[in-house]
Amino acid sequence: MGGSAMSALSRLELELEQATTENIAPFGELLAFGRGRPVARTRFYDDAVELMEKPAFSSDADTCLSLARVHPRPLEVIWMERHFKHTQAFIPLNAKPWCAVLAPPTASDLPDLAQARAFHFAGDCGLLMHVGTWHEFPFALEVTADMVVVLRNETNRNLEAISDGEAVGEDLEKRHIGKRFGVSLAIRRSAGV
Repeated sequence: MGGSAMSALSRLELELEQATTENIAPFGELLAFGRGRPVARTRFYDDAVELMEKPAFSSDADTCLSLARVHPRPLEVIWMERHFKHTQAFIPLNAKPWCAVLAPPTASDLPDLAQARAFHFAGDCGLLMHVGTWHEFPFALEVTADMVVVLRNETNRNLEAISDGEAVGEDLEKRHIGKRFGVSLAIRRSAGV
């Protein structure tokens, strides 16, 4: 879309809110100790190793780990995507703050922007999304954020099949928000986040 077409879009803003176990629950779960999952000690290593109860990760044999380096960019949502075959995870590596824009799964092929929310992560925990949760790729908030991304190899292949600025495949719907809704979706930072 050209610059003049983009400036004609109306603007919606999402207030950036601190991610908590409770407010993330409709979209997925936090990946961190002390955030709701029980912890047990092993019988080995003189109890020096604690194990968090395993998150409800879901995928098939086509799962991969990717490393992503996310540089700061404008806090505007261009695309939202969802996955049908796995619970995608974003796990920070360098403890830098980041944010995720999420919307719950829908029955249609588009997200419900009225239910979209922007969440701040301090860099001390990751995110495991439910299957079908709409999301934009994470935003680095201050400096470059490195993270592990758990997803399917098929998703990477689906992302290569771009048509008219979007990508659709067996495990992916990636929709252009401006084109689909005629809006620019921005994140508004408030004091403290």
